[in-house]
Amino acid sequence: MIKGFNHWLCWGFGAIAWGLSVPVWARDDGNPITSFREALAVSRSAKAQPRASSEMAFSASEVPSVSALRDVSPQDWAYEALKSLVVRYGCIVGYPNLTFRGDRPLTRWEFAAGLNACQNTLERLLKENVAVLQEDLDKLKRLAQDFQAELAQLGTRVDNLEARVSYLEDHQFSTTTKLNGIANIVLTGSSGEGDTNVVLQQRVRLTLNTSFSGQDLLVARMAMGNSTIPNLDGGTKEVVQANQWYGDFNNRNFLVTLYYLFPVTERLTMLVTPVGGLHADYSYPPVNPYFEDFNGGTTTLSTFAQHNQILSLGGGTGTAFSYRVTDNVTWGGGYYAGLGSIPTEGNGLFNGTFTAGTSLKWQATPQLAFGANYIHGYFQPGAFGFSDNATSFGLPAYSGTAIANDILAQYKTNTNAYGGEFFWQPIPQLGIGAWLGYVQATAIGVGNGELWNYALSFVFPDLGKEGNLGGFIVGAQPYLGSLTGVEPFPNSTPFHLEAFYRYQVNNNLAITPGVIWHPAPNQNQNNPDIITGTIRTTFTF
Repeated sequence: MIKGFNHWLCWGFGAIAWGLSVPVWARDDGNPITSFREALAVSRSAKAQPRASSEMAFSASEVPSVSALRDVSPQDWAYEALKSLVVRYGCIVGYPNLTFRGDRPLTRWEFAAGLNACQNTLERLLKENVAVLQEDLDKLKRLAQDFQAELAQLGTRVDNLEARVSYLEDHQFSTTTKLNGIANIVLTGSSGEGDTNVVLQQRVRLTLNTSFSGQDLLVARMAMGNSTIPNLDGGTKEVVQANQWYGDFNNRNFLVTLYYLFPVTERLTMLVTPVGGLHADYSYPPVNPYFEDFNGGTTTLSTFAQHNQILSLGGGTGTAFSYRVTDNVTWGGGYYAGLGSIPTEGNGLFNGTFTAGTSLKWQATPQLAFGANYIHGYFQPGAFGFSDNATSFGLPAYSGTAIANDILAQYKTNTNAYGGEFFWQPIPQLGIGAWLGYVQATAIGVGNGELWNYALSFVFPDLGKEGNLGGFIVGAQPYLGSLTGVEPFPNSTPFHLEAFYRYQVNNNLAITPGVIWHPAPNQNQNNPDIITGTIRTTFTF
């Protein structure tokens, strides 16, 4: 169910012609893209190189002084041409909106620097099997010819431009399917009351990414594994780890995600999901870009630490959209039915469990982002839970206390969920994020209640070396604060404290040790603490 509006936001929002690509879907750190949202983001954030012309080979002594040449004004063809490349491919990252700042003229030196960045970006994309529009390659070639002198003064190598052009022209997009995979091998054990044995578990996720036009994306994701969730302190789901999210199929293959993403306009992207739709899909890219991997087992240990858990209410079969309001503001929404493929009474797209939501993200600066979510839902008996719709199929919830998940699951339930979050990265080595989630719930014929979840997180990118990731999360898992019309229940705050450190051995292997502490599991301070220790090995391919 990992998907991502990474391109949603890149496409629907930025002209990043998803077509930019799909095939390889790999992040800068070498890990494969594991979700629809990630796919969107990769296309926008990738850096690449354009083609240059064979006519650009000449000696430095023939290059005139850049200062003696005319500036490039916003009215010039070259200015608009390069601007379109910057917007589509994110070549220049110095400005918050990835575009030129305003419409001021650029010196030819500045212009050539931007052109060189776009050359590098497009070439890199093509080396990664990411598709680039032919019209953009033609545009880049003409620019390279017109500014060959400035490129040479910047130190651009001109002796191999012929080869670069040939390479780019030989690596154009073709309809293709790429296979990516993530394998988690996890040594873990917990204290507490219940299943406390140390175990060795695994989950493998295989993703087929297919594009027919270079601007669309068909994703089919399968999972198999034996990652059983331990039964601790009354069955609380606070202990669920990322590898246990859709991870216990007795090693049988199971289709967890199938969706098709396509652009409608430069700003609007649509997503149709027969299987495995998530509210996190249209809430992409995430406010915190370091923790969300759709429970791929490459970042946080727990499912809780991934994102605001109101996003885990509902999901399933449906459709969603993402719209780029401005360069810094994105708006999305989606509708999902829990059992939308089943035509029996009380099921289907419009007669059973469903959730409908919307999200808004504001990237105030490159270092500061804010997000807000609202989700309305109706759940048939047995379907309620913070489970990404797993409860509709009889599977367990994936976060929250047993009291929060199980009591409301007994009834027909209406919900209105509200969430807000922010992420601030004051320096490259430190990020600080927080979220708050509140749910108004009505157990029909019983009473009204409320649920809460919140967290404060600290992120340490490249801790120790490039590619490593440290994280610390303190918060409260989803818990039932009150519910009228039922017997009293424990109401202690179920705090969650988590620390992990991902050591990136190489592009395909990471080892993540960590610990999670629950001092009041199942929102009951009288229960013994649960302390979980984990060493997770992750292979990406």
